[in-house]
Amino acid sequence: VQLQASGGGLVQPGGSLRLSCAASGITLGESSIGWFRQAPGKEREGVSCISARASPLYYEDSVKGRFTISRDNAKNTLYLQMNSLKPEDTAVYYCAASPRPSCYYGMDYWGGGTQVTVSS
Repeated sequence: VQLQASGGGLVQPGGSLRLSCAASGITLGESSIGWFRQAPGKEREGVSCISARASPLYYEDSVKGRFTISRDNAKNTLYLQMNSLKPEDTAVYYCAASPRPSCYYGMDYWGGGTQVTVSS
């Protein structure tokens, strides 16, 4: 299984970015998949997740209303649209996947990270 995250960069506060995660070796449409981030000096945290079985989408409280997770099953790609970015969103963002039915059971496969820096 390979997950390749891309789309990070430097953006001003209030700006937008769209992260992509291309997957191979796993079918994202049948998996629990999500985005996580780790800021300098902080623990990794879950940002957003889609569970394989029926359950609400998960969004971390600080990103609700600003970030949108989606997937394109035909392209086997996961996305994270990030709007109204804030400096506190600065982190390395990772995508992850698992064949488990829910995001809450943990992720088994991790991609390399993509750096998001929000700064003026």
